[in-house]
Amino acid sequence: MSTLDPSFSQHLQEDELTPDQYGDFVSSLPTAGFLSQYRGFWFPTRFMQGVLSFQKHFQAYETDILMMTPPKVGTTWLKAILFAIVNRKHHLDLQKHPLLTNNPHILVPYLDLHLYNKKEVPDLTSFSSPRLFSAHLPYTLLPTSIKDSMCKIVYLYRNPKDTFVSLWHFLEKNGTTTDSFEETFDKFCQGVSMFGPYWDHVLSYWKESLEKPQRVLCLRYEELKERPTTHFKRIAEFLGCPFSSEEEAKGMVNDISKLCSFDYLSKLEVNKSGTTHNMKTESFFHRGEVGDWVNYFTPQMSEKLDDIFKEKFHGTGLTF
Repeated sequence: MSTLDPSFSQHLQEDELTPDQYGDFVSSLPTAGFLSQYRGFWFPTRFMQGVLSFQKHFQAYETDILMMTPPKVGTTWLKAILFAIVNRKHHLDLQKHPLLTNNPHILVPYLDLHLYNKKEVPDLTSFSSPRLFSAHLPYTLLPTSIKDSMCKIVYLYRNPKDTFVSLWHFLEKNGTTTDSFEETFDKFCQGVSMFGPYWDHVLSYWKESLEKPQRVLCLRYEELKERPTTHFKRIAEFLGCPFSSEEEAKGMVNDISKLCSFDYLSKLEVNKSGTTHNMKTESFFHRGEVGDWVNYFTPQMSEKLDDIFKEKFHGTGLTF
């Protein structure tokens, strides 16, 4: 029996919820397929407990490094990059690197989808400093402790057309949707997609990066792919661990670039089989070709997204 009356969501704040009330709260939210709408964004219903617990309990450290992304913008790749850069002094022998035997999602765990979804208050004391975590939440919904701290946030975004194609492949591989490509596209345009609306997600971090560039670094997938070593150095500088001239002379930046490349990581056994967070591990590795959307979109689809993003990003300085 429900412990909350139907109108509770109007008068009860989420931070007042007890764990046994989460189910009632989540079931009261608007739904669309496997998604639930919460504070203007759409979340996979099965991860809503993790979202609520993360918001309520996470305490940020000043030294934390948080990787934030909307889904399917190169998240797995960036996790590998950040882990390799931040921990490079501990793993000088690349033949014994943790990325060879661990999926990037294990090395840089999700706070919302994994740690807080498994347990109301997970024990995070075993993570060495700087702690390296990830999440898919928009900036507006991050815990206050993150917004009030000086921890660093690295954000990655991508051309929305390629993002959608990658998202479609992911949903198909995991059997998450019964909608057609066209139906899924229409919902994406309406903002109904995982952690969407996509444009609101991107803008939430973009605006913050303009106001607090020392705290939030926004990276564009296409630029990261075109000039990886340049941006690796930029990331290291932002995180306060710049590559030394000696490291550069030894080719460390290039070595990390090769180690974290799609061609290398996707062929490792640990990334080819089994499941990660109850999803097929291989589904996290889709070759993100820039401009691949032209093989899937009709001219009308392309124009529709163009119109949406011209409207949403007009005057922001953000480009794709």
